[in-house]
Amino acid sequence: MEKFSVLYAQVIQFWMKISGFTIIKNAVQNDYPIVEAITSILPVVDEMVVLIGDCNDATEALIQSIDSGKIKIFHSVWDKNLRSGGTVLAVETNKAFDLIDPESTWAFYIQGDEAVHEKYHQTILDACQLYKDDQRVEGLLFKYLHFYGTYDYVGDSRTWYSHEVRIIRNDKKIQSYKDAQGFRIGDTKIKVKAIDAYIYHYGWVKSPEQMMKKQKDVSRFWHDDESLKKNHARPDYYDFNEYDSLEKFTGTHPSVMANRLAQKNWQVELDITKKQFSFKDKFLYYFEKLTGIRPFDFRNYKVIR
Repeated sequence: MEKFSVLYAQVIQFWMKISGFTIIKNAVQNDYPIVEAITSILPVVDEMVVLIGDCNDATEALIQSIDSGKIKIFHSVWDKNLRSGGTVLAVETNKAFDLIDPESTWAFYIQGDEAVHEKYHQTILDACQLYKDDQRVEGLLFKYLHFYGTYDYVGDSRTWYSHEVRIIRNDKKIQSYKDAQGFRIGDTKIKVKAIDAYIYHYGWVKSPEQMMKKQKDVSRFWHDDESLKKNHARPDYYDFNEYDSLEKFTGTHPSVMANRLAQKNWQVELDITKKQFSFKDKFLYYFEKLTGIRPFDFRNYKVIR
């Protein structure tokens, strides 16, 4: 009996549950890789909460096509009056966070245009286990790759955030912040541990026509009527030459992205030698390239050393 009690205590100590959660609206209309986003973290999570907004397309059918018993679908109506700074995205993210299993230790947030490479699954699980009882750690910090134009280019300048929190402790004091890029407790930055894993961000990989279509559709979550009129008067294609610096991507993509890579039907050639910087940004860019240090960078978190 004593041996059983010790074994039970060890199992309880090791036990950990991770909930995944995401929000999505008009995934078909705006060609979000939401299926890939969800399936990329399914091997890591014990449940996957998907909060679907009021859509004009077949988003729900798309989510239902994912063959997994882990997925739990919920519905929401986005507040049309929240039209500044992407605030509605944080509101909906918090709603989804509230729907996860209260027994979960961690909550893994994935946005509809992100994915995780399978080579990082074990690293993520190990980090969740390592810090599960360390109450100082309120979140886990991921590195980022921001793809641009096609699957062959990534942004390598300070324009793109290099890190962000995507796993948070299941503590409802933690809330999505501003446009749902990160998380805070009130106005206080959460304390996090950095892990050696990347989020692959594909929000800027679309055909020029689809990119502009998406830009015009989602602009209503950031702008007033006057700005919307100006935005909708823009051409029906996006000019991918509007960048400051890019580099070629030489790695592999998550396996869940294989079909999208195979189905790409547009061609965009971008010049990685072109650098469009102010003097200050040029200095900071090359300083980071030489040292690996990004000075004066905005951080939405506090890293525990």
